[in-house]
Amino acid sequence: MAATAKARAVGLNHIALEVGDIEEALAFYSRLFEFKLRGKSEHAAFIDLGDQFLALQQGRKQPGDDGRHFGLVVDDKEAVRAALAAAGVKILPGRFLDFLDPWGNRIEIVGYDNIQFTKAPHVLRGMGLANLAKTPQAIKELADKGMASD
Repeated sequence: MAATAKARAVGLNHIALEVGDIEEALAFYSRLFEFKLRGKSEHAAFIDLGDQFLALQQGRKQPGDDGRHFGLVVDDKEAVRAALAAAGVKILPGRFLDFLDPWGNRIEIVGYDNIQFTKAPHVLRGMGLANLAKTPQAIKELADKGMASD
């Protein structure tokens, strides 16, 4: 019997977070990040992340996250650290910059400069971030996979 071809996962289009209230969630996240609102309804809001987005959906029912989280890539990790402190949000113990939002969603903040993740130059330009750079280690990790820019 011939093997069935499998689709290849190529990335994430969006992440959906359940929150208690859409307006409260937008107010909370706007204290931490500069963002463009893609769209909003009574029970959902969509925050642009360039060619991806974060979907906020009203109706969190489960307890707060422990290990389960997602890594949100930012242009300035230390600016987020300062914004968290100013907003009175507790940074979770450990070697990463993790926090829980008011509804228990665990988020890890990751600096764009120091990871393999990369956005296409035209997407960065469209986001007003054309001058973001990578550390030599991140460039090496990309090059080792044949993904470094020429």
